Amino acid sequence: MDSSFQRDDLDNQILTALMEDARTPFAELAKRFNVSAGTIHVRVEKMKQAGIITGAQITVNPKALGYDVCCFIGINLKSAGDYPAAIAKLNALEEVVEAYYTTGNYSVFVKVMCQSIDGLQHVLINRIQSIDEIQSTETLISLQNPIVRAVKP
Repeated sequence: MDSSFQRDDLDNQILTALMEDARTPFAELAKRFNVSAGTIHVRVEKMKQAGIITGAQITVNPKALGYDVCCFIGINLKSAGDYPAAIAKLNALEEVVEAYYTTGNYSVFVKVMCQSIDGLQHVLINRIQSIDEIQSTETLISLQNPIVRAVKP
């Protein structure tokens, strides 16, 4: 990863375009930005080497797959030293889709997706709260997700 890489306006325009549609051909980007396709290719490769671009992905609608319940769980660990083991156990749970090591009221904050409230209850009681390193949890159920966006370059 190259930490000395300095982005310019063209790099930011390329990033913005690829964030909107990662499948946009380099030739199309070249026409849009009035440069050669080779320039786009070189710029993208440099941003990959710098760790700015880490991959391309599709976005899936969880509700379309039957995941109707999204919640956030604040987790208090028994001790700070329990963090690596707790994260490893949480990582093994497919319902846990994000985890954050945080300051404030919780040691760890996780996002959990389940197909139903019954499913959430099962995951919470039988899988998360049964992890030895976890002292307590607080669950917040998401009613909506009105803002979803990536950071701007």
